Amino acid sequence: MAEKNSTNVQLVAVGSVAMDTIETPYDRRENILGGSASFACAAASFFTQVGMVGVVGSDFPNECTDRYRRFGIDLEGLQTVEGETFRWSGVYRKNMDERDTLCTALNVFAEFAPDLPKNYRRAPYLFLGNIGPELQRHVLDQVDAMEFVALDTMDLWINNMRDALCEVIGRVDLLTLNESEARNLSGEHFLPAAAMKLMELGPRYVLIKKGEHGTMLYSKEEIFILPAYPLEVVHDPTGAGDAFAGGFMGALAEAGRADEQTIRNAILYGSVVASFSVEAFSLERLERITRDDIEKRAEQFRAMIRVPDMP
Repeated sequence: MAEKNSTNVQLVAVGSVAMDTIETPYDRRENILGGSASFACAAASFFTQVGMVGVVGSDFPNECTDRYRRFGIDLEGLQTVEGETFRWSGVYRKNMDERDTLCTALNVFAEFAPDLPKNYRRAPYLFLGNIGPELQRHVLDQVDAMEFVALDTMDLWINNMRDALCEVIGRVDLLTLNESEARNLSGEHFLPAAAMKLMELGPRYVLIKKGEHGTMLYSKEEIFILPAYPLEVVHDPTGAGDAFAGGFMGALAEAGRADEQTIRNAILYGSVVASFSVEAFSLERLERITRDDIEKRAEQFRAMIRVPDMP
């Protein structure tokens, strides 16, 4: 993969950078590159110039930084501080939908409070990865008026920082979360009702991730449902949601607009990039594909979901 010139950042992705130890039914890997920012930025890099906002410790391998550069990711927003990099370890069960977390060590990520580079503050697109709502608010307070902001969250913040989370959700264009999180945050069981309730917090769109069953996009006017790209084998689902978000936001940034049709097309691209990501551990599969590979799979996907008109 050829290295890009870091000039004009169009998308900023804020999230964690981690060293993961992962066991699946297929293999076990120790100290591999992970974190929401890693997957989101790698996925977005196929579409646009993306800047990473994250923090690593002094133990972070130079080889991992080189891997980011080969994707063409702008690293001006990646801080290195004394200490150990965030570490996570987990074991996936046979169905690959459920996992058990064995260890979470935030390390330098625990005190992370980024000061965004000036060129990042003017970028038109922003993805706030699955980090604490106070940190998401800290980032939002530093940026100028943006074209489109997406925010991801999880049950930890819903259960422990609900008020702060609801406040920051009111400042973004799109909220993305999985179906159990949507039910938890909204108090509604049925997903259409949950999405309508969540839109009352302020976002124009709610995108509910359903894993191998695809995604559902809700706005006040329309509902868009897209299945997941079918795969025969999944080797490691870690980071799939972040790869989806990165591909989605990257495609929006490339298009330079966020109308309904463009958002639908970006969801398809996000799904395609995520399908590549889970075919290997860490960023390994994304490092082996090109934009042409993405376009070919996108065309296959469009053919799968096309419903012809009745004669």
